[in-house]
This record gives sequence, C-alpha cells and structure tokens, in this order.
Amino acid sequence: MRRLAIAAVVLATAATVLAPTAQAATGLTATFTRTGTQAKVVVANSTATAVTGWSIRFDLPAGVTVSGAQNATTTQTGTRVTLTPAYYINTIGAGRNTEPYSPTFVLSAAVDPTACTINGANCDGTGDPAPPPAPTTASFSLSATTGKFVVNNNTDAVLTSWSIVFELPAGVTASGAQHSTLTQNGRQVTLVPLYYNKSVAARGSTEPYSPTFTLSSAVEPTSCRINDSRCDGAADTPPAAPSNLRSPVKTTRTASLTWDAATPGSLPLNGYNVYQGTSLVTAVTGTTATVTGLTPNTAYLFTVKAKDSKGNLGPASAALAVTTNNPSDDTQAPTTPTGLRSTAVDSASVSLAWNASTDNRGVAGYDVYVGGVLNSTAAGTSAVVSGLSPSTAYSFTVRARDLYDNTSAPTAALQVSTADIIGSGYARVGYFVQWGIYGRQFFVKNLDTNGSAAKMTHLNYAFGNIDPVNLTCLQGVTKGTSANPQDPNQGDGAGDAEADYSRPFAAAQSVDGVADSGFESLRGNYNQLRKLKAKYPNLKVLISLGGWTYSKYFSDVAATDASRRKFVTSCLDTYILGNLPSYGGAGGPGSAAGIFDGIDIDWEWPGAEGHAGNHYSPADKANNTLLIAEFRRQLDALSATTGKRYQITAFTPADPAKITAGWDVAEVAKSMDIFNVQGYDFHGSGSDNSWEPNRTGHQGNLHQDPNDPYATKFSVETTVDAYTSAGVPPRKITLGLAFYGRGWQGVADGGRKGVWQTATGAAPGQFAEEAGTRGYANLVASVPGCAALHDEVAVATYCYTGAGGQWWTFDDTWSIAKKTAWLRSRGLLGAMFWEMSGDTGTLINAVDAGLR
Repeated sequence: MRRLAIAAVVLATAATVLAPTAQAATGLTATFTRTGTQAKVVVANSTATAVTGWSIRFDLPAGVTVSGAQNATTTQTGTRVTLTPAYYINTIGAGRNTEPYSPTFVLSAAVDPTACTINGANCDGTGDPAPPPAPTTASFSLSATTGKFVVNNNTDAVLTSWSIVFELPAGVTASGAQHSTLTQNGRQVTLVPLYYNKSVAARGSTEPYSPTFTLSSAVEPTSCRINDSRCDGAADTPPAAPSNLRSPVKTTRTASLTWDAATPGSLPLNGYNVYQGTSLVTAVTGTTATVTGLTPNTAYLFTVKAKDSKGNLGPASAALAVTTNNPSDDTQAPTTPTGLRSTAVDSASVSLAWNASTDNRGVAGYDVYVGGVLNSTAAGTSAVVSGLSPSTAYSFTVRARDLYDNTSAPTAALQVSTADIIGSGYARVGYFVQWGIYGRQFFVKNLDTNGSAAKMTHLNYAFGNIDPVNLTCLQGVTKGTSANPQDPNQGDGAGDAEADYSRPFAAAQSVDGVADSGFESLRGNYNQLRKLKAKYPNLKVLISLGGWTYSKYFSDVAATDASRRKFVTSCLDTYILGNLPSYGGAGGPGSAAGIFDGIDIDWEWPGAEGHAGNHYSPADKANNTLLIAEFRRQLDALSATTGKRYQITAFTPADPAKITAGWDVAEVAKSMDIFNVQGYDFHGSGSDNSWEPNRTGHQGNLHQDPNDPYATKFSVETTVDAYTSAGVPPRKITLGLAFYGRGWQGVADGGRKGVWQTATGAAPGQFAEEAGTRGYANLVASVPGCAALHDEVAVATYCYTGAGGQWWTFDDTWSIAKKTAWLRSRGLLGAMFWEMSGDTGTLINAVDAGLR
C-alpha cells in the first residue's frame, strides 16, 4: 500500500515538477492512499473550529479516469478531477478527520494523482495562513448530466435566504430541478430554493436537500454567483483599464472621447465613468462620450474607468490632454442641413435622417430639437430620438454645429407621430380579480379554456394595495377588508399573498395542467399568470394598483418628490423585478420577475372623494401628473438595462367633475400609454344602498338619453369627448365595457319598462355581500324574466321582470357591437372590460368580432 500527502510531492525526485503554486492554507489537509487501483482520501482539520464546505481538485495522467466514488461525488474534465464530499462529511469538527467515512474511488490505472489542492490551497497544508472563508459559498458537482449545488454557510448566524445564478454554454439547457425552482433565460440560469432549504444553519449546508437539476449536456456552469457574490467565495476582480483614449472631435465647448473596450474582470462590464481631472463628468454604457459645458481655449485632462455590474471600478486609463478651440479663430456658421425626414417610427422612438451641411473649418455634429428643445447631438446625419410617448405628434428640427460652435439655422420643422402600442388592430384590455378564485371559482386557467386569453392584448391583475405606514407597494400579507363598505379603514393593510403567490393549485386549476407541489417559490395566481404568458407570449400583464378599496393613500404617496420616488421604487422592486416578500414558503428575490409588463394606476379618485375615508387634496391633480411621470422615468431607466419597454396605463373617470379635479389629461398623456376610460357605473345601487337606491338608470349608455332626469347626463360619448377635446390622442383611449350588471328591485313600470323609474333598493346580487351586482353570465342565467331590451337612442341594454320586480342594466352582444363600431369610427385604441369572471366567453367573442 502506498500512502502519501498529495500536494507538494508525490515522489521526492519530482517535487519541483509536481508541486502546484503555493497558496493560502485552509487548515485542512488531504492524505491519499492507494492499494492497486483502489484509492482513498482522508481529510483532516487541524484548526480549533469546525470547517464547513470543502472540495478537492487533483490531476491524473492523460487517459486515466475515476469512478465508483463512495462518501463523495467526483467529476472529471480531461485530466482534472474534482471531488465533492457527501453532506455528512461536509463539516469537519475541530481536530477531527473524515474517518470512518473518508471518500474512496476507483482509478482506471494504478497511478498517483498530482497537483492536489483542497479549497484552493495545497493538500499538504503548506502555504500562508488561510484568509477567513467567504460568508456563503456554493460548490458544484456533476454526475453524468445531473448537476448539484451545495450551499455552505460559513458564519455563526443563520443564512435566511439565497439564490444562485450561473451561465451555461450556448445551446445547453437545464431542467428537472429538485429542492429548488429553476428558470433559464438564454444562457443564464437562476436557482431559487424552496421553503424548507431557504434557510441554512450556522456553519451548515443545504445537504441533504441541495438543489439538483438535469443538463442537456455534461458541462460545468460558469460565472456562478450566490447572492451576487462568487460561488467559490473569491473576491471579485475589477475590470482592466480602458486603452487608447483619444479625442476625434473637439469644439470650443465640447470634447468627444473614444477608447478601446476594457477587459472585464470576474463580472460583466456595465459601462464607463469619464473623469475631467478628478471629477466625474458623465457615465456611459459604450466606448464613446461627449463632454459638454467646457470653457473655450482651455486645456483639460480626461481619464476613463470601466465599471462592472456591481459598480466596481477598474484603474484609470492613461490621461488625455485636450485643449478646446478658440472661438475667435472662426466665426462662419455651417450651412443649414436639408432633407430632414423620418426613416422609421415605433411607439416610443422616431428615426431621423438629413443631408449633410458644409463648413469652412469642418462640421462637428448636429443638434436635434424636439418641440424647440434640444434633445440630443449626433455626429453623423442620422439620429434616433427615443423616450417618446405612443400615439403622439412631435415636431423635429436639426441644426448643424461646426468645430467652433457656430450653429446653422434650423431645418424646416418635420411633424411625425409615434405609433400606438398595439401597432395595428385594437387593444382588448381585461381585468382579472385576485379574489375571483374563491366564490366565483374563476381561475387564470379559465381565461385559456373560455378563449379569452387568445383574444386579449392586455390583462390587468387587480389589485395591489399601499402600505399605510411605509407608503410603499404592499405585498406579503393576507388580511381581509372589514365587512362594512363604509368603514374608512376598510382596506388598511389588506392584501392576499395567499391568492397571489402562495396557494398551491391543483392540476385541474392550472393553465398547463400541472399541479403545484406546494414547495415552489412561486405558486398561486402569479405562477398561473407566468404559465399563461408562456402560452400567449404576446399578452401583456400589468399589476393594477388601487381600485375602490385600496386608493386611500394615493394622495399621500404622490404628495412630494421624495414620497413619489420611494413609492415607485418599491412598486418596481416588488412587481417588475419580482422581489416578493417571503410568505408561506413562497416569494423571495426575483421570484416573480418577468410576470408583469407594466403598471396600471387605479386611483379612485385624485382630488375628489371616493371610498369613505380616502385621503384627497386640491394638490392631487398636479401630484397625479408627477406620480405618473415618475413611474415613466423609473420604468424607462429600467428599460435601459433590460432592453424591454414597460407600459403605464390608468383607469380614468367618466364624471366631468372628477376629470377636472384630478386629471391634467394632456400632460399625463405624455407619460401614459393607455387611458382605460370608465364606460360604466354611471348609475347603480350598492349593497349598502348608499349610492342611488331609489331610481333606476343606464350604467353605460353610449349616447345621452333625453329622458335622463339627472343634472349630469352621463354617456360614453360625452366622456370620450372630454378626453379628446382636452388633448388625449384617440389611440391612447380604450372604452370601458361592463361584463356585469347593476340592478334594483321594487321597480315601477312608469310606462317605460322601468327606465329611470323609482325603486326600493338594490336587487339581490350574485353574492350576498354584493347586492345590486351580478356577473353577466349569472345575470342572464339566474334572474327569471330578465330578457334583454335595447334602448336604440341611448344605445343601452336593460331588462325588466315586471311591475314591482327587478330592473337590470348591463352590456350584451348587441350593445358591444354598437359600441365597438362607434369606437372604431372615432379612431380609439380599443376596449377595456371589467371583469373577466362575469363572462363565459359570450362577451369577449362579441368584443373580438367588433374589433376585427
């Protein structure tokens, strides 16, 4: 039997050949013994504290392989072998070793390994004292095509949460995760633990519940990160210094800089900082920048530093001296550019081109103006103006600027309108209610099975609440509202994380027919929305914030610049980035990433009373505009990193007084993609008879009814006119349709079959707590004698069960056909409907037919 410590030597005569470069010792040693081809490694801990997490790497001669590992797993890439211990020997106590469970394996030839390291240090324990281990590490092992990560907590405190992100070679996929959820986007894979291994004990590991998964090829991952640190615990290396810094163009007040890309460190490059002397003057993502605001005829010194995705900066480039031009050397302006034209348009940008100017000393570039305001500067004769609003007309001009900052006259103005967010056809926006999975028994899956999802462009998930204490987007709680609808605190702190992302759904309730196990980090409605989007990739899903019950604190979050920034940041973090609070074993960082494509604002109502107890102020109108602009600003900033444009929509009122009090619609339109205009609830009787209990009325008539006895004569037409006349582009407006009815009882005939007649209160509802309201499908099936009648003048549908009976107002296929024809004639964007559980497919089919 041979026995030796495989590290610095295997044979004394070969010490200088076989020894690896000395590294920091870990306090661990690995001693190798071999009897023929049977090998064994004993790992010992010579320190005074337990060591958790270790692995061994060694080399074998070409052609020799390992197999049959016991008490460990082995992977081999060429001649390099990695040995990872079983969970029960992953921690080695102070002064102890791995016996009697030391790893063994079989060699294909009776040879000794060389160049052995344990945790990156020499196996014989030589080298400098080891640095303290990283707080958290993740070691990977591969057996055939099964990958496994063991997470090690090297601290004396419990690790409460973790996730692993790594990359695979192009074309390789990961699937079949155990003890975690797995998502793959291109080459990048994210592992999120389940509730039972999300926490890792002090000085412990995830064994025996470490994540495993299947790879389509037997390869090792790269760029592995755990909680945004390197999986091996090593410190991140910064990027190298950019090289060849130069200035191709300078003027009297600007200096254009360019450089060669820096070599990345251990993290991807995220951009460059440009310094004037020691002051940061700009940050860019590419390898060019233009420094502005300089003084003519003045010398400056510039340097550039690369930064990685964590913001770590590399060393500075060599300094470049630039002296700006002297304006007295040239006073002649360049010629005016000609032929300004648009070469491409989409919903958020316009591409421009023009013919070059000439100048006696040289043209430095071109200034592009939008509405008379300088937007950007181009070096050549084209530019893309981005960050624009859909369905909006803009005026563009261009001026040439020479090397001495003399500017030409502007081009003739070019008028261009951006495209709408649909591109062609019409928007179909439906609301899905969080609570529909209870009494309504309406699941996300129903949107698939009844054909709705295939006919919709947008699905708004209702509703997200506002934290009454922190004034942030509220998630991670399950707390119902009070039973009294007039309770001013009815919605405070309410939410349903159980329905949102914690409740497991059975196979029969699941979009893809696969049941939740209950261990996933994302379950409930959100997981079903993810599955629905996978089946209908063109469907946009937005989180709808507020609603009637959850709008109480909008006035507070919109009140100041600081409160707006805080609120918007929290909403994007929760819903767009998907960082859900832990609840019921679900949630966690990134758990809901990619589900929501934007934000829908349902503030009911800025500057006017809504639900009892709602906060409102005369300042709400201006603050509402600023809040929506802040959503646009932060979403656009996120788009710069993700490459995806996020949408902003809002539910906006029909009442002229509420429009005036809370909506500067022309200004808001600069930030917003869709106005989902209220086309229903003009009249009705609530469950507490606090609204209009004693008189019937159409809830969504297209035109004004001359018999309407109310002072404010509502109609869809007058509501839409209010928005378009105030400057909202028609292709930003969707018309609200009701997939439910509102009803009264004890209704007199009055010679008009109950229209605008006296009543005794709300009719019995579909649910006991919702008197006066029924979903369309329930209404036509459950109210005897409710045969649809049509008001041809007002374009409204209703039914009347007879004198002293019930009277209901609702949309049906007839009114939807009339309204969709009208909205098309007005050039509107499409239709919106509240809410999807009220329809089994009849009404959405009518919408689809009307908007083809």
